[in-house]
Amino acid sequence: MRTVIRALLAVLFLAAAAGAHGQVEARGAWVRGTVLGQTTAGAYMELTSDRRASLLGAESPAAGSAEIHEMRMDGNVMRMRAVPRLELPPGKTVELKPGGHHMMLVDLKRPLKKGDLVPIRLKVELSDKTIKTIRVLAEVRDLAATGRP
Repeated sequence: MRTVIRALLAVLFLAAAAGAHGQVEARGAWVRGTVLGQTTAGAYMELTSDRRASLLGAESPAAGSAEIHEMRMDGNVMRMRAVPRLELPPGKTVELKPGGHHMMLVDLKRPLKKGDLVPIRLKVELSDKTIKTIRVLAEVRDLAATGRP
């Protein structure tokens, strides 16, 4: 029951954030759970903008820093690298997901367990160069989670 209430609160928080900014919306935010001693975790969500925008970065009180990463084949090896920005084409959903573009929460301040809520602030640059902060609450899923619940 507690998990359901947390999930509903996260949905309400996301709806309020989307309505407040109008042009950029974050949906379905989640973070993979961790084990004791683990210092990083992946964060995932869907981002949609009604005009050209770019995700410039993020921050979270749960981590020392947050970085936008991509997974890309380099020869026969899948490599992860940080990217300075992620374009959000108008009207298209950009999915931050395992194995693709995603966010890494680095230097975690504590282990993340299933059912926890992690606040994340996204830094988005709009087409007119205005910088907006989008607040997201991401639910922590099982450490073996790979996508949709």
